Amino acid sequence: MEIMRFTLLFACLTVPYLGLSQTPSAEYYLNIGRADSLYTAKDYAASATYYTRAFRENGGKGVVDDRYNAACTWALAGNLDSAFFQLNRIVTVMTNLGHVSTDADLNSLHTDKRWKAFLAQVKKNKEKAEVNLNRPLAQELDSIYTEDQQYRQKIAEVEKQYGFQSPQMQDMWKVIMKRDSANVIRVTAILDQYGWLGRDVVGGTGNMTLFLVIQHSDQMTQEKYLPMMREAVKNGKAQGANLALLEDRVALGQGKKQIYGSQIHQEPGTGKYFVAPIEDEANVNRRRAEVGLEPLEKYAKRWNIDYKLPVK
Repeated sequence: MEIMRFTLLFACLTVPYLGLSQTPSAEYYLNIGRADSLYTAKDYAASATYYTRAFRENGGKGVVDDRYNAACTWALAGNLDSAFFQLNRIVTVMTNLGHVSTDADLNSLHTDKRWKAFLAQVKKNKEKAEVNLNRPLAQELDSIYTEDQQYRQKIAEVEKQYGFQSPQMQDMWKVIMKRDSANVIRVTAILDQYGWLGRDVVGGTGNMTLFLVIQHSDQMTQEKYLPMMREAVKNGKAQGANLALLEDRVALGQGKKQIYGSQIHQEPGTGKYFVAPIEDEANVNRRRAEVGLEPLEKYAKRWNIDYKLPVK
């Protein structure tokens, strides 16, 4: 699994950052990396300060995803004013209402009067962005996205409170699997009728939903729709980074090694995370870069894995 927190699916975003005329400096990304690591370690207050340092040293400007992640860490640290400050810096380009409204990192903001106004603006952006879409299909896929994500967003919290092998966690997965089964029926019916629909037809969230539901389906379904997604990537209707995740999951399900290192497994006894076996591991970062995935070392740190790339 690849972590979704750092990809917000801004469907109408045409530039990767607001107010920047050039790529941020190496120092900017160094601070962002520290912030990400501290988030993973659940030191939210310290993480937030490194986001702030990155923006300050970059002339008060920042990448949109980094602004959003900064808002998440401030919210988790209990500083609602700073969280809303970061969100308001990017609210004009945010369209992914489903993700934002179900992101557990922002739960502390929900009772604040500013939250309703913020969601209203995101909803307005979304409606404007989707004026030419197939709205019935886009709305159906948006609802499926919420079904797919709302309980998965709570997994870390339940695991932290009760343990990854607890009855509470088992009950959570039962609910998730039941919803996954229902979602697969709905999404495969859409795929069989229309093919893989791009953002121009169902929007960014709808397009992502097609991938998520197939990624979370059974092995047979994954194998059936993998060729369709491959063709969709060639035609610009799906993302290569998402296809890489599905390729890895299918390969592991077939008893092979994964290609891109996207799949993280847990040891049954300890719950400790580890990277599942990789084919031609020495060159994994080259393959990841080709599809738009970050280096595996950085990704693994988010799971508290001290990964070292093997020497060629």
